[in-house]
Amino acid sequence: MAAGYRMKNTLKAGLAALVLAFTLLVTSGGVSFAQDFQKGLEAAQKGDFATALREWGPLAQQGNAQAQYNLGWQYDAGLIVTQDYKEAVKWYRKSAEQGNAQAQHGLGWVYTNGAGVIQDYKEAVKWYRKSAEQGYAAAQTGLGLMYHRGQGVIQDDVYAHMWFNIAASLGGVMSTWYRDRVAERMTASDISKAQKLARECVRKNYKGC
Repeated sequence: MAAGYRMKNTLKAGLAALVLAFTLLVTSGGVSFAQDFQKGLEAAQKGDFATALREWGPLAQQGNAQAQYNLGWQYDAGLIVTQDYKEAVKWYRKSAEQGNAQAQHGLGWVYTNGAGVIQDYKEAVKWYRKSAEQGYAAAQTGLGLMYHRGQGVIQDDVYAHMWFNIAASLGGVMSTWYRDRVAERMTASDISKAQKLARECVRKNYKGC
């Protein structure tokens, strides 16, 4: 994925997820966390990432998974802080190990590109899959690309099409384009098989696909 596309998509998806994260903090009773998180959220929505960093940093240190992801995201994108992939990986991992789908996708990306870690396609696939199984469209797209390119998995356009198709149904950016490009080199039978696998995967709630 091109850097410009990834940055735009990351910013858009990141801010949308922050709203959801704030809602979860409130409904789960984390009032103190929620108040600080809201300050960071409001600042980020205004483009004031310096304030967001000040608010989210302590929450990340206290173990809040969403704040940890947000901190990693800022280091990854180079927002206010100097871009530092190793620092991004540190915070992504802390969050990912708590089950945060965005952070799991972030780890998939850094392992795919060797950003802050030694490039490792199998490790990338592992983290993309964990995120994809939670219904995170960006990770499903990433997993589709790994199948399409044969990176970390045996090259298989049927499974690439399946994951692109699922991601597209969830509003994944570029997923439809990728799916249609892969379809151009597939037989009608293979496309039908991929569509059947996609339906089965959705029924299984993306697990074991």
